[in-house]
Amino acid sequence: MPLKYKLLTLVSAVLLMSSCSSIYMPGVPNTPMLTTKGEVAAGAHVSLRGNVNINTAYAFSDNLAAMVNFGAMNSERSKRDVKHNYFEFGGGYFKTFGPEDNRILEFYAGMGTASSKRVVRNFDDDVLISTDIYDADYTKMFVQANYSSKKTSKVRLLGVDFGLNYGTAWRLSFASTKDFKLNGVPQINEDNIFIEPVFFTRMVLSDQFQLQYTSGSNIGLRNRKFLNAGHSVFTIGAVINVGGKPKSK
Repeated sequence: MPLKYKLLTLVSAVLLMSSCSSIYMPGVPNTPMLTTKGEVAAGAHVSLRGNVNINTAYAFSDNLAAMVNFGAMNSERSKRDVKHNYFEFGGGYFKTFGPEDNRILEFYAGMGTASSKRVVRNFDDDVLISTDIYDADYTKMFVQANYSSKKTSKVRLLGVDFGLNYGTAWRLSFASTKDFKLNGVPQINEDNIFIEPVFFTRMVLSDQFQLQYTSGSNIGLRNRKFLNAGHSVFTIGAVINVGGKPKSK
């Protein structure tokens, strides 16, 4: 095999291993689309890998809100086990605008904690040759901006018209590990800054209940060995918005 192809194969393998051993896992950013005081938003989202995220938010005034988010993943496979959970909370500002007051801007900031454990098994001709165990907790702070619209487009499925809403969230996360161990041996803690753009589509089943598809990426701004951008966001879920007071006309 020519040298350049060997180098390409080696680089690809290193990148793949780095992705597999990534400690950081982004959750689904909270996009509550709040509009009025007293409104409650809640959403549940799950990825194909079994990563479950629960997001909640409450508007305690016509422009201020608080949020709580948490998630968990527990996956056991022949080559890799993943156990991950996180909790975060925050608060921020929201505002509706536009000719029909159906566009929404939201700005949030918050902090959280997470724990991550990964067991990576390496095989050669179906024979186990090594096992690496990555175990770490990390803390993070985040700032986030959401733009969404309740202006509804239409899609027709099985002879029924459903409304579609769209939105995007841009999150900047600052993460730092603590008590990081590799195979039981303490390691140097790492930190990183992640840019996390997310886009979502909601299918309107009623004024209160919608289905949501979310897709997004994860970009690490610092070159780190373990706390890197090894995971993206692809989930399906359901969201509810209840309890909001009608805006005065």
